[in-house]
Amino acid sequence: MDDWDMGRRRDEVPLSPAERLALLRIEAGLRQDRRFARRMGEARHGVWLPTAVLLLVAASVFVAVMGAHTSDPALPWCFTLLWPLTLFQAFRLLCRVTRDRTDRSRPGPGAVTPWL
Repeated sequence: MDDWDMGRRRDEVPLSPAERLALLRIEAGLRQDRRFARRMGEARHGVWLPTAVLLLVAASVFVAVMGAHTSDPALPWCFTLLWPLTLFQAFRLLCRVTRDRTDRSRPGPGAVTPWL
């Protein structure tokens, strides 16, 4: 169902074409506001943060293993610089996951809650 079929539903009040167009413009403006979308729980999370965490963990493990096998002092220094960044990104990912989980477990007013 596209946006123009909104007025044709049985349960809703039919809207005139001018009202539908005004409503579509308002909705388009609201979709562009990222903070509003985040507050409403509609923000789409990209795959960049999980991918970055995965790549940083893989790079940290690789640098740590290679630093243990070689005597090059640059590898432990690379690990020293890379590991805090990895932990920070992993913490951000953990915060995102727990925030999404708590937002789903806290229903809005008048919402039907599941038994389990």
